[in-house]
Amino acid sequence: MPSALLILISTLLFATMGVTVKLASAHYGTGEIVFYRGLVGALLMAWLARGRGIALRTTVPGMHFWRGVCGVCALTLWFYAIGNLPLATAITLNYMSSVWMALFLIGGAVLMGAARVDGRLVLTVLLGFAGVALILRPTIEHNQLWHGLTGLLSGMLSAMAYLQVTALGRAGEPEVRVVFYFSLGGMIVGACIAAFNGLHAHTLRGAALLLATGLLATVAQLLMTRAYAIGRPLVNASLQYMGIVFSFGYGVWLFDDPITGMAIAGMGLIVCAGVGATLLRGQAAPQSTAPTAES
Repeated sequence: MPSALLILISTLLFATMGVTVKLASAHYGTGEIVFYRGLVGALLMAWLARGRGIALRTTVPGMHFWRGVCGVCALTLWFYAIGNLPLATAITLNYMSSVWMALFLIGGAVLMGAARVDGRLVLTVLLGFAGVALILRPTIEHNQLWHGLTGLLSGMLSAMAYLQVTALGRAGEPEVRVVFYFSLGGMIVGACIAAFNGLHAHTLRGAALLLATGLLATVAQLLMTRAYAIGRPLVNASLQYMGIVFSFGYGVWLFDDPITGMAIAGMGLIVCAGVGATLLRGQAAPQSTAPTAES
């Protein structure tokens, strides 16, 4: 199957996962959803590792720990935002990760005393945050600024998690092991949050939504990993933004999310900024690993 098709299917699955998370939020707290998503992912990765003969023991536990801290925090904030914002808004804010990485590059250049900073990167960052301002303006009017900020923060932490995933790839860690420890971290953090906030009784509908969330996320990650293994990273990274289109369609179809010209313009700016930042990063340094969606 061509890499472009794999990416499109994976982004559709991630958008569908956003739907199951939003529906599950009516039955469970964010911590419970994160826990069960991690449980399903960890079990599937352990099964896959056994089938492929990949040991789960790692020689770089510290790297997995920090990747887990960033990734699980990003995932938790993202699920919280999905439960409280229009679906496309929450997913778009998480897709700001590419713009955050461009900002990190600019900050690194300044700290290293670079003679000049790439003006194109600065422009992508400004475009991205202009898009955020357009998206959050209708949100602010509905007293949901906090939810919007959590979605934005999830994107920043996703960028930090991606940098950790890149480092793990360079250290020779297989993707199955990386996703396993990420899922394990989600189980631990989700269980702690759920224990603090209280647990909810299961219903058949609720349990099905939790199982679907874990399965959709894990299968989407595997498809995306395969796409990056056989395809061109920059093309794949650009196609990932179709996830915003899919989530927008789901939001209008299933949740009657409002369609505003300002929000659509903001999404367009973020997509342009994200694609631009990805292309510029690709020129600055080769991408050796695939970004892991869901942080």
